[in-house]
Amino acid sequence: MADRTTEVDQSQPSIARVYDYLLGGKDNYAVDREIGDFFINDLPGSVAIASANRQALVRAVDAMARDGIRQFVDLGSGLPTADNVHQVAQRHSADARVAYVDSDPIVLAHGHALLATDDRTTVIQADLREPEEIYDHPEVRNLIDFDEPVGVVFSAVLHHLNDAERPADLVRWWMERVSSDSRVYISHFRSGENEQTRLAEQKLQGSFGRGRWRTDEEVIGLFGDLELLEPGLVHCSLWRREPGPGDGDAEVDVHEGDLTVWEQLISCALARNP
Repeated sequence: MADRTTEVDQSQPSIARVYDYLLGGKDNYAVDREIGDFFINDLPGSVAIASANRQALVRAVDAMARDGIRQFVDLGSGLPTADNVHQVAQRHSADARVAYVDSDPIVLAHGHALLATDDRTTVIQADLREPEEIYDHPEVRNLIDFDEPVGVVFSAVLHHLNDAERPADLVRWWMERVSSDSRVYISHFRSGENEQTRLAEQKLQGSFGRGRWRTDEEVIGLFGDLELLEPGLVHCSLWRREPGPGDGDAEVDVHEGDLTVWEQLISCALARNP
């Protein structure tokens, strides 16, 4: 395994810390807030994107847990926030196990503090582009049994990979190493014929030197031959949306046309490994 340092370069922005800032967190630096403020002030719907993505992740983990998935690998997990993957999963099964993976040393530090008393959860510092390092990591191996179904999570992370880094191959790599009936969840920024998309993509590429928004067809292509589960690839705000306050047991009838342009910039889907 590559030798890693826990030193934090506060002059360089972090994807995890920018997301943390957009979600109202405190674990970020001035360089992260500068990028976050661009999105908040110049692209004011960006906070709605971050929120819609997080809420869809919670629903996806809940759905996987209801389907009997008891172990998860969260790739590019970001900083801890409310309703983390292990908290959602453990509502259904107290013995649910989660391995969090992120390249940011701050995620490692805060994850260790949060999970110090939970022996069913671990967090490691690794690069999702090096899947062998993650798969063979002792802490992951001690926690996750890859002969049993696993929920593999790519929440708002694959759009930070360039085409040359072959994100579809990365998804396939994991699906070839988990058992049948495993799940993979992907949320991804989507290309749109509008100024908001162009500015947001340009800012992230300029800040981090990487990443690409993708069309719906390209995002679906990331799943390869996996079986997409209902409702397929849809905007995160619509994915298995639940009744809100005051809706009671009524079916929530929300359509794409009801969403803001911002909510339409991120989509997600859940698939099953045959």
